[in-house]
Formats: sequence, structure tokens, C-alpha cells
Amino acid sequence: MSTAVRSRVFKISAAAVTAAIAIGLCLFSQDDVSASIKERRVERLNAQIENVYTDEYQQMMDTEIADERDAKERTVDSIYTKVNPYGTNTTSMYVYFTTDQASTVSYTVSAEGYPDYTANAITSDEAAAAYREAAAGDADGSGNVGGTSTASQTTTVSSNDIASTEHEFLVLGLIPKVKNTITLTITDTDGNATTRTIEQTGPKLLGEEEVRLEQAVAPDESTVTTLGNGLYAILGNDSNEQDFMYYYDANGVTRGEIPVLYYRSHRLLFDNDGIMWFSASTKHFVGMNRLGKLVKIINLGDQYILHHDYALDSDGNIVSLATDLKHSDHAVQDQVIKVDTDSGEVSLLVDFGDLFPDYKQSTDHSGIDESDPTATNRWDWIHFNTIQLMDDGSALLSARETSTMIKINDIEGTPSLDYMIGEPSVWNGMDAQPSFLTKVGDSGDTGGQHSITVQYDSSLEDGQYYIYMFDNDFGYAMTRPDFDWTMIDGISTAQSSKDENSNSQFRKYLVDENAGTYTEVQDFDVPYSPYVSSAQELSDDLNLVDIGMQGLFGVYDDDGNLKAQYKMVLSSGYIYRVYQYGFRGFYFA
Repeated sequence: MSTAVRSRVFKISAAAVTAAIAIGLCLFSQDDVSASIKERRVERLNAQIENVYTDEYQQMMDTEIADERDAKERTVDSIYTKVNPYGTNTTSMYVYFTTDQASTVSYTVSAEGYPDYTANAITSDEAAAAYREAAAGDADGSGNVGGTSTASQTTTVSSNDIASTEHEFLVLGLIPKVKNTITLTITDTDGNATTRTIEQTGPKLLGEEEVRLEQAVAPDESTVTTLGNGLYAILGNDSNEQDFMYYYDANGVTRGEIPVLYYRSHRLLFDNDGIMWFSASTKHFVGMNRLGKLVKIINLGDQYILHHDYALDSDGNIVSLATDLKHSDHAVQDQVIKVDTDSGEVSLLVDFGDLFPDYKQSTDHSGIDESDPTATNRWDWIHFNTIQLMDDGSALLSARETSTMIKINDIEGTPSLDYMIGEPSVWNGMDAQPSFLTKVGDSGDTGGQHSITVQYDSSLEDGQYYIYMFDNDFGYAMTRPDFDWTMIDGISTAQSSKDENSNSQFRKYLVDENAGTYTEVQDFDVPYSPYVSSAQELSDDLNLVDIGMQGLFGVYDDDGNLKAQYKMVLSSGYIYRVYQYGFRGFYFA
């Protein structure tokens, strides 16, 4: 090869290397820039949501809405609307108008390529109050206005009781970034109907969730009818960026995006004043009215953080699982607190380290605090994940670390142990061990159960009731490395939800406190999730089950046959819970 040729080859090679380096640097720079842009976007979004969760913002929007709405007369021919009025539900739309005659309103949201969504609106506070009054009059208190759908939800209110001449409500379920046609049907008390249509382009979602979930099994017509216009609330598809609660309908289509400060909401609670309560962070409980306004924002202060579950007591106060951040031994997830929803005052109800001192001291001082990822050297010795307040003033709690359900008497007075359900050998040698109820039959015991639910039934004797749950069927305790979980029949020790030899279960017990027994009355297998997950009875023969670590939730009949299944892309690790809410007397009539 001549010198000239060698020189030309060298130059070409050098140029190629230089270009490759430049391209690499450019790509690296682009990736770096993209990451930086994304980080700034998340920071702006976080700041935006932090602003939404302030009294000042909520009052500012109240004033803005009133000024715009009241600028002229609002009739069926001059309807006032505002998308996401209080910043609390991205795809909602506020609607206001008046009619000469008392009327009811239904609406249908239509968008090309998506199923219609139809609902009967609660259009006044008086109508919402009528539902609450009817629920209070139910013989067994099962109306549960606004709450989770159950077979016993029997509250009915006549159309005349909820008709009004002033109509103020939220339309839920605008489809993002496409034209939505909202058809309002206004029916007066004589049965005369008037329709009006509103066209609205749906806003862009703040998050990256799917507009329509993948459906491994699509619901049949009877299942959709049973679910009605109730919505699946996705509680805890945790993110490292911005956290949300989501609403999806029976067809798996998004109908609500509710941003929270961080962490997750664990369930929705509906009080006697028409307020929906939920957690918006580890330190915040908020109360939202039916229009999306945050009318109460409670900060727990610097001593406690909440985790995993809470309930409303008979006075409308919140009883919550909690961690004491000032506990000198760094124990976590072993407290119950009460939050006064009027004053915001926080008080301790139970420190389970005081109730079970011998068991606590028998455990290894290890663990993390899942609700505080920055925490180190934590002592997660019992790990409560559910609390259910009972009719007699007691509470039933699920303790994941011990695979035990624990009933505590007089939870808001002088708490004391009543009974336990689970594998007694976990508590061998402890003072509380004799308190276990006797199991009738040879069914397996639970492993790391979640989402336990107490269910009363008027056909049962006093002292009898059901408990159903998502039984993870997973045996493990970080603070009890010496315990052999394989001795419990049917329990898996596989850490991965992909383990082909493991499954979880929907499980239901009949508890008889008079006899001191519990009996399994129902169970069926579901896909495996060693941690998190939830279960909920929807009707006499339909059950909603969230398989959290797989991002799946499905509707099963009582024999375990799958009637509908949905899959959601996971933001980080799992979906904590999925409950279905009817929202009757809140959003819907």
C-alpha cells in the first residue's frame, strides 16, 4: 500500500472513530438531557400537586368557579362547565345549571373508540343527604352510601327525593386528548325529559397510566351489569415520580386520575356529612366533597406516620395504623392512632409493644419501614396491614409478620386482647398463645394475609360473623428467622410472584365467638402474590381480587371461575389494593 493510500485510509479511519465518539457523546448528552428534562417535569408536577393540597388553592378555585359561574344566568341553554375544577381529578368536569321544575340528571360520556359511560348524577347536597338518611335507616346499616359495593347494599331513594331545580355535580370519565360528547338527560318529576350535549376535549393525563387496561378476560354482560357505574379504585400503583389513585370502569377504561402528595391512598371512607376521606401521603388525611373540593386537610405532625389502613369510627373520626417516629427502639407499624377529623388532633390508642411485650422481645431487631424508604435500622416485628372496626367497639387487625388476625376489645378505651386466628405455634411460649380460637376442620391457615374484611349477616346468630381476605399463602418473617413456615400445610416460602408452584387464595371464615371457633366456608386459588393484594365481595356470587405483585385484578365467582381480568403496567413494584366503590350518594344517584 502506497504512502498516500495509507494516509487516506488512516484519515478515513480517524474520521470514523472521531464520528463514532461524537455520536456517542451526542447520544450520551441526549440521554442526559432527557433525564434532566424528565426530572424537572416531575419536580414541577410535584410542586403543582403540593399547591393543590393547600387550603389557599382550594379557596382560590372556589372563588374563581363562583365568579365565572355567576357571571350570567345558568339554564339548560347556558350550562357552566369547568374541567378538573379543584385540581383533584384530572378527567372530571364540573357542571352547573338551573331548571324551572325540580328534575334529576343523568349523563353519558361518549368518545370514538371507547365504550359509553353512563351515570345518574347526585346534583345537590340535599340529594346526597337523602341517601345518607336512607342508609342510616337500613335495618342492618348495610346501605354504606358512597362505599364499596356489596351484596347487602340495599339503599334506595326515590327520584322525587333527589330532584332539584339547582344542579351542581361532577361528570366523571372524560377520555384524555380526544373529543368527548357529554349528553345530559334532564328529567322532571312529571317524567318529561330534555337533553343537552356538551363537547369537551379530554385533558392530558398527569401520569403515564393506560387509558384502557389490557383485559385478559373481558367481562360478560351480566358482570358489567352487576358492577354498574361503580368504579375500580386502584390504590397504590406506587411510583418514584408522582403518585395517583385511579378510577377504572368495568370495561377497563380510565374514569378518574386523582393525584396524591406521595405514598398512596389505602381505602376511601365516607362520613355522615357527605365527605370522602383518604390518605394523601404518610402524613396527610384529606376530606373531599362530591365536587372534588378538599374541605379538610389534616397533617399528622412530626410524631406519627400512617400506613396501610384506616377506618371511620361512629363519631366520624379516623382510627389508623401508624408508626411512632419518636419511638426510641425504632419499632415500626405497631401502633394505632385516632385522628379527630374536626380538630385534627392526633392521639395514641394502642402501642402493641406494650400489649405483647414478650413476643416483641423474642424477635430479631431487624426490618425496614416500607412507608418510609429513607428509614434505616427499623424493627418491623408485627407489621399490621389492615384494621376493621367492629360493632361492639372492638377492632380486628391483620398482622402480616405473624400471619395472625388479632381482635382487640375496646380499641378506643382500654384496649385488651380478645382472640387470635392463625397458626398458634408462631406464638408458642408467649402469654397471648392461649387466646387462639379453635379451628374446625382441616383447612390450611393463612400466610401473610392482607385486606381482611369483617362481614355481618342478619341470618347468623349474635356473636357470629364472617371474615374474608386475600390469603397470600406466603410464610416468612424477617424478625423470626428461626421459625419453620414449611410446617404449615399449603404455605409457600417462595419470594417471587412468578413461582410456578405457588398460588394465593381468596379465603373466608365463619367466626363463632360463643363457641370460640372459626371454620373455613369458602376458598379458591388465585395467582400468587407473596406480598400486598386485596379481596372484596361485590355481590352474592362475585368477588374482586387484586393480585398486587403481578399487576392483575379480576372478578371471580364463588367457585373461583374468572369472570373478568384486567392488567395494569406497574410503576415500580406492585398495586397495593383494588376496591370497587359504588359512590352512590356521593357522585352517583
